[in-house]
Amino acid sequence: MNKNSDLIYGLEDRPPFVESVFAALQHLFAIFVAIMTPPLIIASQLQLDIRTTSFLVSMALFASGLSTFIQCRRFGPIGTGLLCIQGTSYSFIGPIIAAGATGGLSVVFGSCMAASFVEVFVGRMLKRARRIITPVVSGIVVTLIGLCLIKVGISACGGGEEAKADGTFGALHNLGLAALVLTVTVYLNSRRNRLLRMSSIVVGIAVGYLAAWVLGYLDFSSVGHFDAFYIPVPLKYGISFDLSAFITLSIIFVITAIEAYGDITANSMISGEPVEGEVFMRRASGGVVANGVTSMLSAVFNSFPNSIFAQNNGMIQLTGIASRHVGYYISAMLVLMSFFPAISIVFSLMPQPVLGGATLLMFGTVAAAGIRIIASQKIGRKEILVIAISLSAGLSVEFMPEILSGLPAELRSIMSSGITTGGVVAILSNLLIRIKDDDPQEA
Repeated sequence: MNKNSDLIYGLEDRPPFVESVFAALQHLFAIFVAIMTPPLIIASQLQLDIRTTSFLVSMALFASGLSTFIQCRRFGPIGTGLLCIQGTSYSFIGPIIAAGATGGLSVVFGSCMAASFVEVFVGRMLKRARRIITPVVSGIVVTLIGLCLIKVGISACGGGEEAKADGTFGALHNLGLAALVLTVTVYLNSRRNRLLRMSSIVVGIAVGYLAAWVLGYLDFSSVGHFDAFYIPVPLKYGISFDLSAFITLSIIFVITAIEAYGDITANSMISGEPVEGEVFMRRASGGVVANGVTSMLSAVFNSFPNSIFAQNNGMIQLTGIASRHVGYYISAMLVLMSFFPAISIVFSLMPQPVLGGATLLMFGTVAAAGIRIIASQKIGRKEILVIAISLSAGLSVEFMPEILSGLPAELRSIMSSGITTGGVVAILSNLLIRIKDDDPQEA
Protein backbone atom coordinates (compact mmCIF):
# COMPACT_ATOMS: atom_id res chain seq x y z
CA MET A 1 0.00 0.00 0.00
CA ASN A 2 1.27 3.43 -0.90
CA LYS A 3 1.34 5.55 2.25
CA ASN A 4 1.52 9.32 1.87
CA SER A 5 3.78 10.73 4.60
CA ASP A 6 2.40 14.23 4.00
CA LEU A 7 -1.01 13.27 5.40
CA ILE A 8 -2.02 14.39 8.86
CA TYR A 9 -5.07 12.12 8.96
CA GLY A 10 -5.42 9.02 6.80
CA LEU A 11 -8.51 7.52 5.22
CA GLU A 12 -9.89 5.77 8.31
CA ASP A 13 -8.68 8.28 10.91
CA ARG A 14 -11.24 10.35 12.79
CA PRO A 15 -10.03 13.96 13.22
CA PRO A 16 -11.31 15.91 16.25
CA PHE A 17 -14.59 17.75 15.77
CA VAL A 18 -13.07 21.23 15.35
CA GLU A 19 -10.50 20.06 12.80
CA SER A 20 -13.14 18.07 10.91
CA VAL A 21 -15.43 21.11 10.68
CA PHE A 22 -12.59 23.35 9.57
CA ALA A 23 -11.49 20.90 6.86
CA ALA A 24 -15.12 20.46 5.73
CA LEU A 25 -15.59 24.22 5.44
CA GLN A 26 -12.54 24.48 3.17
CA HIS A 27 -13.93 21.76 0.88
CA LEU A 28 -17.30 23.50 0.92
CA PHE A 29 -15.66 26.79 -0.01
CA ALA A 30 -14.08 25.15 -3.05
CA ILE A 31 -17.32 23.63 -4.38
CA PHE A 32 -20.13 25.91 -3.20
CA VAL A 33 -20.47 28.08 -6.31
CA ALA A 34 -19.63 25.22 -8.67
CA ILE A 35 -22.59 23.19 -7.38
CA MET A 36 -25.11 26.00 -7.88
CA THR A 37 -23.88 27.35 -11.21
CA PRO A 38 -25.28 24.58 -13.51
CA PRO A 39 -28.89 24.94 -12.28
CA LEU A 40 -28.56 28.72 -12.57
CA ILE A 41 -27.39 28.41 -16.20
CA ILE A 42 -30.07 25.87 -17.09
CA ALA A 43 -32.83 27.90 -15.44
CA SER A 44 -31.76 31.09 -17.20
CA GLN A 45 -31.65 29.39 -20.61
CA LEU A 46 -35.08 27.84 -20.05
CA GLN A 47 -36.39 31.19 -18.73
CA LEU A 48 -37.73 29.70 -15.51
CA ASP A 49 -39.21 31.99 -12.87
CA ILE A 50 -37.31 33.00 -9.72
CA ARG A 51 -39.24 30.59 -7.48
CA THR A 52 -38.45 27.56 -9.65
CA THR A 53 -34.84 28.65 -10.11
CA SER A 54 -34.36 29.05 -6.37
CA PHE A 55 -35.84 25.62 -5.67
CA LEU A 56 -33.60 23.96 -8.28
CA VAL A 57 -30.52 25.60 -6.75
CA SER A 58 -31.49 24.37 -3.28
CA MET A 59 -32.11 20.86 -4.58
CA ALA A 60 -28.66 20.88 -6.21
CA LEU A 61 -27.16 21.43 -2.76
CA PHE A 62 -29.35 18.68 -1.28
CA ALA A 63 -28.45 16.19 -4.03
CA SER A 64 -24.74 16.96 -3.70
CA GLY A 65 -24.88 16.37 0.06
CA LEU A 66 -26.68 13.05 -0.41
CA SER A 67 -24.27 11.97 -3.17
CA THR A 68 -21.19 12.88 -1.16
CA PHE A 69 -22.41 10.82 1.81
CA ILE A 70 -22.95 7.77 -0.41
CA GLN A 71 -19.46 8.08 -1.94
CA CYS A 72 -17.71 8.48 1.41
CA ARG A 73 -19.75 5.93 3.37
CA ARG A 74 -19.90 3.23 0.64
CA PHE A 75 -22.94 0.94 0.64
CA GLY A 76 -21.98 -2.52 -0.62
CA PRO A 77 -20.79 -2.09 -4.23
CA ILE A 78 -21.89 1.58 -4.32
CA GLY A 79 -19.37 4.28 -3.43
CA THR A 80 -15.60 4.64 -3.15
CA GLY A 81 -15.17 4.75 0.62
CA LEU A 82 -12.78 7.68 0.01
CA LEU A 83 -13.09 11.39 0.82
CA CYS A 84 -14.77 11.81 -2.53
CA ILE A 85 -16.98 14.88 -3.04
CA GLN A 86 -19.76 15.04 -5.63
CA GLY A 87 -21.46 18.04 -7.15
CA THR A 88 -23.66 19.07 -10.06
CA SER A 89 -21.91 18.22 -13.33
CA TYR A 90 -21.22 20.83 -16.01
CA SER A 91 -21.00 18.15 -18.71
CA PHE A 92 -24.78 17.74 -18.93
CA ILE A 93 -25.75 21.42 -19.24
CA GLY A 94 -26.06 21.52 -23.05
CA PRO A 95 -28.18 18.35 -23.45
CA ILE A 96 -30.37 19.31 -20.47
CA ILE A 97 -31.08 22.74 -21.94
CA ALA A 98 -32.01 21.13 -25.27
CA ALA A 99 -34.28 18.58 -23.57
CA GLY A 100 -35.88 21.21 -21.33
CA ALA A 101 -36.58 23.52 -24.28
CA THR A 102 -38.63 20.84 -26.02
CA GLY A 103 -40.25 18.94 -23.18
CA GLY A 104 -39.84 20.90 -19.96
CA LEU A 105 -38.40 19.76 -16.64
CA SER A 106 -40.38 16.49 -16.65
CA VAL A 107 -38.48 15.33 -19.75
CA VAL A 108 -35.18 16.48 -18.23
CA PHE A 109 -35.60 14.52 -15.00
CA GLY A 110 -37.21 11.47 -16.63
CA SER A 111 -34.49 11.18 -19.27
CA CYS A 112 -31.71 11.77 -16.73
CA MET A 113 -33.17 9.08 -14.50
CA ALA A 114 -33.26 6.55 -17.34
CA ALA A 115 -29.82 7.42 -18.73
CA SER A 116 -28.14 7.26 -15.31
CA PHE A 117 -28.35 3.46 -15.43
CA VAL A 118 -25.88 3.56 -18.33
CA GLU A 119 -23.18 4.77 -15.94
CA VAL A 120 -24.15 2.09 -13.42
CA PHE A 121 -23.61 -0.50 -16.16
CA VAL A 122 -20.28 1.04 -17.18
CA GLY A 123 -19.17 0.97 -13.54
CA ARG A 124 -19.90 -2.74 -13.30
CA MET A 125 -18.06 -3.36 -16.59
CA LEU A 126 -15.31 -0.82 -15.95
CA LYS A 127 -12.34 -2.89 -17.18
CA ARG A 128 -13.93 -3.60 -20.55
CA ALA A 129 -15.38 -0.10 -20.98
CA ARG A 130 -11.92 1.44 -20.69
CA ARG A 131 -10.88 -0.41 -23.85
CA ILE A 132 -13.63 1.26 -25.86
CA ILE A 133 -13.74 4.74 -24.31
CA THR A 134 -10.05 5.59 -24.61
CA PRO A 135 -8.46 8.80 -23.26
CA VAL A 136 -8.46 10.24 -26.78
CA VAL A 137 -12.23 9.64 -27.10
CA SER A 138 -12.81 11.10 -23.63
CA GLY A 139 -10.65 14.12 -24.47
CA ILE A 140 -12.58 14.77 -27.68
CA VAL A 141 -15.95 14.70 -25.90
CA VAL A 142 -14.73 16.88 -23.02
CA THR A 143 -13.35 19.38 -25.55
CA LEU A 144 -16.67 19.43 -27.40
CA ILE A 145 -18.56 19.95 -24.14
CA GLY A 146 -16.49 23.05 -23.39
CA LEU A 147 -16.62 24.45 -26.92
CA CYS A 148 -20.38 23.91 -27.28
CA LEU A 149 -21.08 25.55 -23.91
CA ILE A 150 -19.07 28.67 -24.67
CA LYS A 151 -22.03 30.04 -26.64
CA VAL A 152 -24.14 29.71 -23.46
CA GLY A 153 -21.53 31.67 -21.52
CA ILE A 154 -21.20 34.44 -24.09
CA SER A 155 -24.99 34.71 -24.32
CA ALA A 156 -25.11 35.36 -20.58
CA CYS A 157 -22.31 37.93 -20.90
CA GLY A 158 -24.49 39.88 -23.31
CA GLY A 159 -27.45 39.83 -20.91
CA GLY A 160 -29.23 36.58 -21.78
CA GLU A 161 -32.67 36.06 -23.25
CA GLU A 162 -34.22 38.92 -21.31
CA ALA A 163 -31.72 41.38 -22.80
CA LYS A 164 -32.43 40.03 -26.27
CA ALA A 165 -36.12 40.69 -25.71
CA ASP A 166 -35.72 44.31 -24.53
CA GLY A 167 -32.97 45.21 -27.01
CA THR A 168 -30.13 45.64 -24.48
CA PHE A 169 -28.24 42.51 -25.48
CA GLY A 170 -24.55 43.29 -25.79
CA ALA A 171 -24.97 46.71 -24.14
CA LEU A 172 -21.85 48.23 -22.63
CA HIS A 173 -23.02 47.80 -19.02
CA ASN A 174 -23.64 44.08 -19.61
CA LEU A 175 -20.26 43.50 -21.21
CA GLY A 176 -18.60 45.66 -18.56
CA LEU A 177 -20.00 43.57 -15.70
CA ALA A 178 -18.97 40.34 -17.42
CA ALA A 179 -15.47 41.72 -18.08
CA LEU A 180 -15.14 42.81 -14.44
CA VAL A 181 -15.96 39.32 -13.15
CA LEU A 182 -13.68 37.69 -15.73
CA THR A 183 -10.77 40.03 -14.95
CA VAL A 184 -10.99 39.60 -11.16
CA THR A 185 -11.29 35.82 -11.51
CA VAL A 186 -8.32 35.51 -13.87
CA TYR A 187 -6.18 37.84 -11.75
CA LEU A 188 -6.78 35.92 -8.53
CA ASN A 189 -6.43 32.54 -10.23
CA SER A 190 -3.02 33.53 -11.58
CA ARG A 191 -1.64 34.25 -8.08
CA ARG A 192 0.68 31.81 -6.30
CA ASN A 193 -1.34 31.88 -3.09
CA ARG A 194 -3.53 28.75 -3.00
CA LEU A 195 -6.33 30.40 -1.04
CA LEU A 196 -6.59 33.20 -3.62
CA ARG A 197 -6.67 30.66 -6.43
CA MET A 198 -9.36 28.55 -4.77
CA SER A 199 -11.52 31.58 -4.01
CA SER A 200 -11.05 33.26 -7.40
CA ILE A 201 -14.49 32.38 -8.81
CA VAL A 202 -16.30 33.14 -5.56
CA VAL A 203 -14.60 36.53 -5.21
CA GLY A 204 -15.08 37.36 -8.90
CA ILE A 205 -18.81 36.69 -8.70
CA ALA A 206 -19.07 38.60 -5.40
CA VAL A 207 -17.37 41.66 -6.93
CA GLY A 208 -19.66 41.53 -9.98
CA TYR A 209 -22.74 41.03 -7.81
CA LEU A 210 -21.80 44.02 -5.66
CA ALA A 211 -21.13 46.19 -8.72
CA ALA A 212 -24.53 45.23 -10.18
CA TRP A 213 -26.22 46.15 -6.91
CA VAL A 214 -24.45 49.54 -6.73
CA LEU A 215 -25.42 50.29 -10.33
CA GLY A 216 -29.05 49.36 -9.66
CA TYR A 217 -29.22 46.26 -11.89
CA LEU A 218 -30.59 43.94 -9.21
CA ASP A 219 -34.35 43.53 -9.10
CA PHE A 220 -35.48 42.37 -5.65
CA SER A 221 -39.14 43.02 -6.45
CA SER A 222 -39.38 39.65 -8.20
CA VAL A 223 -38.62 37.78 -4.99
CA GLY A 224 -42.08 38.02 -3.48
CA HIS A 225 -42.99 35.71 -0.61
CA PHE A 226 -41.08 32.50 0.06
CA ASP A 227 -41.49 29.75 2.61
CA ALA A 228 -39.17 29.73 5.60
CA PHE A 229 -37.80 26.35 4.53
CA TYR A 230 -37.49 24.26 1.40
CA ILE A 231 -38.44 20.62 1.84
CA PRO A 232 -37.31 18.16 -0.86
CA VAL A 233 -40.34 16.91 -2.79
CA PRO A 234 -39.65 13.80 -4.90
CA LEU A 235 -40.73 14.10 -8.54
CA LYS A 236 -42.21 17.55 -7.98
CA TYR A 237 -42.21 18.33 -11.72
CA GLY A 238 -43.18 14.82 -12.85
CA ILE A 239 -41.23 12.60 -15.23
CA SER A 240 -41.53 11.82 -18.92
CA PHE A 241 -39.19 10.36 -21.50
CA ASP A 242 -37.59 11.52 -24.73
CA LEU A 243 -35.45 9.16 -26.83
CA SER A 244 -33.12 11.80 -28.29
CA ALA A 245 -32.47 13.28 -24.85
CA PHE A 246 -31.82 9.78 -23.48
CA ILE A 247 -29.23 8.99 -26.16
CA THR A 248 -27.43 12.30 -25.70
CA LEU A 249 -27.37 12.00 -21.91
CA SER A 250 -26.24 8.36 -22.11
CA ILE A 251 -23.15 9.35 -24.06
CA ILE A 252 -22.27 11.99 -21.46
CA PHE A 253 -22.77 9.44 -18.67
CA VAL A 254 -20.27 7.13 -20.37
CA ILE A 255 -17.72 9.93 -20.58
CA THR A 256 -18.24 11.05 -16.98
CA ALA A 257 -17.66 7.45 -15.94
CA ILE A 258 -14.19 7.54 -17.45
CA GLU A 259 -13.54 10.97 -15.92
CA ALA A 260 -14.63 9.62 -12.54
CA TYR A 261 -12.16 6.76 -12.89
CA GLY A 262 -9.32 9.28 -13.32
CA ASP A 263 -10.50 11.36 -10.36
CA ILE A 264 -10.74 8.27 -8.14
CA THR A 265 -7.23 7.24 -9.17
CA ALA A 266 -5.88 10.66 -8.19
CA ASN A 267 -7.85 10.64 -4.93
CA SER A 268 -6.52 7.19 -3.99
CA MET A 269 -2.95 8.21 -4.71
CA ILE A 270 -3.22 11.43 -2.68
CA SER A 271 -4.86 9.54 0.18
CA GLY A 272 -2.01 7.01 0.35
CA GLU A 273 -4.21 4.18 -0.90
CA PRO A 274 -3.55 1.63 -3.69
CA VAL A 275 -3.92 2.75 -7.30
CA GLU A 276 -3.98 -0.77 -8.72
CA GLY A 277 -5.13 -4.23 -7.70
CA GLU A 278 -8.43 -5.60 -6.44
CA VAL A 279 -8.97 -3.07 -3.64
CA PHE A 280 -8.52 -0.16 -6.02
CA MET A 281 -10.73 -1.66 -8.73
CA ARG A 282 -13.52 -2.23 -6.21
CA ARG A 283 -13.27 1.41 -5.17
CA ALA A 284 -13.12 2.67 -8.75
CA SER A 285 -16.04 0.49 -9.83
CA GLY A 286 -18.04 1.51 -6.75
CA GLY A 287 -17.33 5.18 -7.39
CA VAL A 288 -18.51 5.04 -10.99
CA VAL A 289 -21.61 3.04 -10.01
CA ALA A 290 -22.30 5.64 -7.31
CA ASN A 291 -22.05 8.39 -9.95
CA GLY A 292 -24.93 6.73 -11.79
CA VAL A 293 -26.99 5.88 -8.70
CA THR A 294 -26.68 9.35 -7.20
CA SER A 295 -27.55 10.97 -10.54
CA MET A 296 -30.74 8.88 -10.55
CA LEU A 297 -31.50 9.99 -6.99
CA SER A 298 -30.76 13.58 -8.01
CA ALA A 299 -33.43 13.35 -10.73
CA VAL A 300 -35.90 11.96 -8.18
CA PHE A 301 -35.24 15.01 -5.98
CA ASN A 302 -35.52 17.50 -8.88
CA SER A 303 -31.81 18.04 -9.45
CA PHE A 304 -29.37 17.40 -12.26
CA PRO A 305 -26.72 14.66 -12.64
CA ASN A 306 -23.90 14.59 -10.11
CA SER A 307 -20.27 13.65 -10.69
CA ILE A 308 -17.06 13.54 -8.68
CA PHE A 309 -15.38 16.93 -8.25
CA ALA A 310 -11.66 16.85 -9.09
CA GLN A 311 -10.88 20.11 -7.27
CA ASN A 312 -11.39 18.49 -3.89
CA ASN A 313 -8.36 16.30 -4.47
CA GLY A 314 -6.33 19.48 -4.23
CA MET A 315 -8.01 20.29 -0.93
CA ILE A 316 -6.86 16.95 0.49
CA GLN A 317 -3.30 17.85 -0.41
CA LEU A 318 -3.68 21.35 1.02
CA THR A 319 -5.18 20.28 4.37
CA GLY A 320 -3.35 16.96 4.75
CA ILE A 321 -6.68 15.37 5.77
CA ALA A 322 -7.83 12.38 3.72
CA SER A 323 -10.29 11.03 6.30
CA ARG A 324 -13.54 9.96 4.68
CA HIS A 325 -15.29 10.88 7.93
CA VAL A 326 -14.80 14.56 7.01
CA GLY A 327 -17.08 13.82 4.05
CA TYR A 328 -19.95 13.25 6.47
CA TYR A 329 -19.56 16.82 7.77
CA ILE A 330 -19.46 18.19 4.21
CA SER A 331 -22.59 16.20 3.35
CA ALA A 332 -24.45 17.47 6.42
CA MET A 333 -23.50 21.08 5.65
CA LEU A 334 -24.74 20.82 2.05
CA VAL A 335 -28.05 19.26 3.09
CA LEU A 336 -28.56 21.83 5.85
CA MET A 337 -27.90 24.73 3.45
CA SER A 338 -30.46 23.35 0.99
CA PHE A 339 -33.27 23.87 3.51
CA PHE A 340 -32.86 27.67 3.60
CA PRO A 341 -34.31 29.54 0.58
CA ALA A 342 -32.38 32.72 1.35
CA ILE A 343 -29.14 31.14 0.14
CA SER A 344 -30.54 30.00 -3.20
CA ILE A 345 -32.52 33.22 -3.72
CA VAL A 346 -29.38 35.36 -3.47
CA PHE A 347 -27.76 33.33 -6.22
CA SER A 348 -30.95 33.08 -8.28
CA LEU A 349 -31.09 36.89 -8.54
CA MET A 350 -27.58 37.03 -9.98
CA PRO A 351 -27.54 39.19 -13.15
CA GLN A 352 -26.79 37.26 -16.32
CA PRO A 353 -23.58 39.17 -17.18
CA VAL A 354 -22.13 38.34 -13.73
CA LEU A 355 -22.90 34.66 -14.24
CA GLY A 356 -21.60 34.85 -17.81
CA GLY A 357 -18.28 36.36 -16.82
CA ALA A 358 -17.59 33.41 -14.53
CA THR A 359 -18.99 30.63 -16.69
CA LEU A 360 -17.24 31.81 -19.86
CA LEU A 361 -13.94 31.10 -18.14
CA MET A 362 -15.21 27.81 -16.68
CA PHE A 363 -16.36 26.51 -20.06
CA GLY A 364 -13.11 27.56 -21.69
CA THR A 365 -11.32 25.66 -18.95
CA VAL A 366 -13.40 22.56 -19.69
CA ALA A 367 -12.36 22.72 -23.34
CA ALA A 368 -8.73 23.21 -22.31
CA ALA A 369 -8.98 20.18 -20.01
CA GLY A 370 -10.16 18.09 -22.95
CA ILE A 371 -7.23 19.27 -25.05
CA ARG A 372 -4.91 18.39 -22.18
CA ILE A 373 -6.31 14.85 -22.04
CA ILE A 374 -5.73 14.43 -25.77
CA ALA A 375 -2.23 15.90 -25.57
CA SER A 376 -1.27 13.48 -22.78
CA GLN A 377 -1.59 10.57 -25.22
CA LYS A 378 0.63 9.42 -28.03
CA ILE A 379 -0.87 10.98 -31.16
CA GLY A 380 -0.35 9.09 -34.38
CA ARG A 381 -2.07 9.14 -37.75
CA LYS A 382 -5.09 7.24 -36.47
CA GLU A 383 -5.57 9.58 -33.53
CA ILE A 384 -5.27 12.63 -35.79
CA LEU A 385 -7.98 11.24 -38.07
CA VAL A 386 -10.27 10.40 -35.14
CA ILE A 387 -9.82 13.87 -33.62
CA ALA A 388 -10.32 15.64 -36.95
CA ILE A 389 -13.49 13.83 -38.01
CA SER A 390 -15.04 13.94 -34.53
CA LEU A 391 -14.49 17.67 -33.95
CA SER A 392 -15.60 18.45 -37.50
CA ALA A 393 -18.82 16.47 -37.13
CA GLY A 394 -19.63 17.83 -33.68
CA LEU A 395 -18.91 21.48 -34.41
CA SER A 396 -20.61 21.33 -37.82
CA VAL A 397 -24.05 20.56 -36.37
CA GLU A 398 -23.43 23.03 -33.54
CA PHE A 399 -22.49 25.92 -35.87
CA MET A 400 -24.97 25.08 -38.64
CA PRO A 401 -27.89 22.96 -37.40
CA GLU A 402 -29.67 23.56 -40.73
CA ILE A 403 -27.42 20.87 -42.24
CA LEU A 404 -29.69 18.29 -40.59
CA SER A 405 -32.91 19.67 -42.07
CA GLY A 406 -33.19 16.83 -44.61
CA LEU A 407 -33.08 14.07 -42.01
CA PRO A 408 -36.12 12.42 -40.38
CA ALA A 409 -37.33 14.33 -37.34
CA GLU A 410 -36.29 11.62 -34.85
CA LEU A 411 -32.74 11.38 -36.21
CA ARG A 412 -32.48 15.17 -36.49
CA SER A 413 -33.42 15.53 -32.84
CA ILE A 414 -30.75 13.03 -31.76
CA MET A 415 -27.96 14.54 -33.88
CA SER A 416 -28.77 18.18 -33.15
CA SER A 417 -26.32 18.22 -30.24
CA GLY A 418 -22.70 18.68 -31.24
CA ILE A 419 -21.68 16.72 -28.16
CA THR A 420 -23.79 13.71 -29.17
CA THR A 421 -22.77 13.74 -32.81
CA GLY A 422 -19.09 14.29 -32.06
CA GLY A 423 -19.12 11.70 -29.27
CA VAL A 424 -20.73 8.99 -31.40
CA VAL A 425 -18.35 9.71 -34.29
CA ALA A 426 -15.37 9.60 -31.89
CA ILE A 427 -16.37 6.19 -30.50
CA LEU A 428 -17.14 4.66 -33.90
CA SER A 429 -14.13 6.09 -35.72
CA ASN A 430 -11.81 4.99 -32.92
CA LEU A 431 -13.14 1.44 -33.27
CA LEU A 432 -13.25 1.30 -37.07
CA ILE A 433 -10.24 3.22 -38.32
CA ARG A 434 -7.26 0.95 -38.86
CA ILE A 435 -3.94 2.42 -39.98
CA LYS A 436 -1.51 0.13 -41.75
CA ASP A 437 1.89 1.72 -42.16
CA ASP A 438 3.56 1.21 -45.49
CA ASP A 439 6.30 -1.38 -45.59
CA PRO A 440 9.57 0.59 -45.53
CA GLN A 441 11.02 -1.84 -48.08
CA GLU A 442 8.35 -0.85 -50.57
CA ALA A 443 9.30 2.29 -52.41
